[in-house]
Amino acid sequence: MNPIVNLTGKVGLITGIANEKSISTGVAEACAEAGATLVVTYQNDKTRAFIEPVINRLGVKDAYLMDVTRPETVSEVVDRIAATHGKLDFAIHSMAFAKRDDLHGRVVDTSPDGFALAMDVSTHSFVRLAKAVEPLMESAGGGSLVTMTYLGSEKVIPHYGVMGLCKAALEAATRYMAFELGAKNIRVNAVSPGPLMTRAASGIAGFDGLMAAAVERSPMHALVTPEDIGALTAFLVSDAGRLITGGVHFVDAGYNVMG
Repeated sequence: MNPIVNLTGKVGLITGIANEKSISTGVAEACAEAGATLVVTYQNDKTRAFIEPVINRLGVKDAYLMDVTRPETVSEVVDRIAATHGKLDFAIHSMAFAKRDDLHGRVVDTSPDGFALAMDVSTHSFVRLAKAVEPLMESAGGGSLVTMTYLGSEKVIPHYGVMGLCKAALEAATRYMAFELGAKNIRVNAVSPGPLMTRAASGIAGFDGLMAAAVERSPMHALVTPEDIGALTAFLVSDAGRLITGGVHFVDAGYNVMG
């Protein structure tokens, strides 16, 4: 299979791989096929066991623990990348979390601590990651940051609750950071996939109905796959996307345009 773009010589950080069906797995596969050298992270030793097959299949040599609720682990990963590779060309942020009650309940009932935790992990972690890797990207002459969002940022999706607010803030952060980092040739974009069954999505009530509606109502009557998301992301972090920044890029068979 011929890669869509060429990432030979580029070093990329991939976060958020949970298992073989993760969005980040599709992204890692696309970037590896395009020739990138990958660094992947896992949240703890238990989650590492689930991603071992991906690490082994892609021949990833650098897999590090990174828990965004523990700032020192982010710094440790960046330090290791600097020591091993001396640069970082792109970083993929694909992580989100909310307490079950806050995800399924009404937004107006969200607890203060639950709101703060969801925003911290789902949104501000992208800001912190950008700040941590900024020096490495600047020294490389520029770079690309990509985060994963969802249509629930701008449309009401039942049972998506506080995560819709987190994704709206994440997209705003994408625009502001694109402005702030643009002078250093660091691009910031968000990818917005249509619904697909991942471990994270399995926690959203009625998600099967969302997928069925996406097939029925999207112009192309199809569900997105991790491979589709990977192809778009690999393009955005490649030199082919060198002047694309600050945007939310849908890959959902056109579902987002339907009323």
